Amino acid sequence: MARGELAPWRPFRDLERWARRFPNFFEDWPFGEREEYFPALESFVKNGNLIVRADVPGVDPKDIDVSIVGNVLTIKGERKEQKEVKSEDYIRREASYGSFERRMTLPEGANTEKIAANFKNGVVEITMPVAKAAEAKKVPLQVESAKSEK
Repeated sequence: MARGELAPWRPFRDLERWARRFPNFFEDWPFGEREEYFPALESFVKNGNLIVRADVPGVDPKDIDVSIVGNVLTIKGERKEQKEVKSEDYIRREASYGSFERRMTLPEGANTEKIAANFKNGVVEITMPVAKAAEAKKVPLQVESAKSEK
């Protein structure tokens, strides 16, 4: 690169270099393993009900707590690790374990007095009536064409 030329900005260049030099840094972290587990959530309105689902495979239902404070729904629990295999015996490990807490602000008109929570096949499903105003409304997307500049 000639003197005075601008170099392309690569914001992660130093991080990439660091990761190549220390590839096992987090695996060998001296403070012990601390994995986090974040169950996937989905929510939608169907037949006048708000339905919230949390994927919690491998979690015992007795380790799950569902609560509402004000207009915030909280699902928390823990996916406990089975200590049948030593960490050095793993060939590949992608499963996450640990405590989790997911929160979701409920839409206006959600009737929290008539909430129901069920667990089936590793999925927590929470259902409550919701006002018609909370249903999704289709918003048309305006597409602007690219203008050619001369």
